[in-house]
Amino acid sequence: MSGKLWQLDLLASLWRRVVSSPTCRGRRGYAIAWGPLRYLLLLLDMLSFIDQLAAALRRLGNPVCVGLDPRAANLPPGFMPAGSPSREAVALSFAKFCNEVTDVVAPLVPVVKVQAAFFEELGPTGMAAMARVIDYAQSRGLLVIVDAKRNDIGSTAEAYARGFLGRSQSAWHADALTVSPYLGDDSLQPFVDVARERSAGVFVLVKTSNPGGRFLQDLSCDGRPMYSHVADHVEALAAATIGSNGYGAIGAVVGATYPGQLAELRHAMPHTWFLVPGFGSQGGTAADVAPAFDPAGLGAVVNNSRGIIFAYERPEHAAHAAAGNWQAAVEAATRDMIESLQFGQ
Repeated sequence: MSGKLWQLDLLASLWRRVVSSPTCRGRRGYAIAWGPLRYLLLLLDMLSFIDQLAAALRRLGNPVCVGLDPRAANLPPGFMPAGSPSREAVALSFAKFCNEVTDVVAPLVPVVKVQAAFFEELGPTGMAAMARVIDYAQSRGLLVIVDAKRNDIGSTAEAYARGFLGRSQSAWHADALTVSPYLGDDSLQPFVDVARERSAGVFVLVKTSNPGGRFLQDLSCDGRPMYSHVADHVEALAAATIGSNGYGAIGAVVGATYPGQLAELRHAMPHTWFLVPGFGSQGGTAADVAPAFDPAGLGAVVNNSRGIIFAYERPEHAAHAAAGNWQAAVEAATRDMIESLQFGQ
């Protein structure tokens, strides 16, 4: 591990201990925390997102990504006001819920993924809530992927990229962003350029976890499925942006629900970090996602949203639900997933 990564690991561990300490309250607590945080932020500005992610994965010993996908119908009792709450009230409930999930998972996992759609549905007040959720997760030491699947061409794509990417440089403070490749290679380049400029990350949809993905992604083109052509281009972009851990700034979204293609793409994309959705509620298992990892247990993070954040609804966590302790169910589900995903750490 490089000297810079070693310092980052040490300072991040210190920061997590400081912010979780009972003494880190009020002005004195913030004064105590500011010294290591300031130096940590300087280091983060010099490290790429993928290098930060690899360092966090090594430090915590697991590749779990917790998806923050708040849904009004599934929030634990007490979060949603009675009757027909306003958009503002729902947005406040979403932010409170996501931040309380973050409190549980921040000491356990390296990264969270914020699903923009649930906040965008609520309009401006929802977007303000999403901004608070992103900032709070980062304040707790987590990396944040914004799952917004953006894309366009030319200056419009550049505006999306500049608006989202970069913890200290952008309006949304995202460490990484999901994007679609289906407007062509020139539509991806603005995201690549901004990611390089701001040490951020991009995850390009390659082989998604939904059954309908095969409608376009599996179409034969020049004797190969479309997703393999997209994979070749993403791998080339990753290879051109390699960090100290051997992976590039440009990653790929590859679903857990197609383990055969996942193994195929891992072989074809040795420099591309994978974001793997589809674990848990969509049917993906630990055995299904195992091919995503290199021999050192790096190269991928595995997302789980509903299976963790709404774990209190699952039969195996009925005792926590009965006790009204939904956060204990979140912690138990997170730890169960961590235990199942030990691939070389």
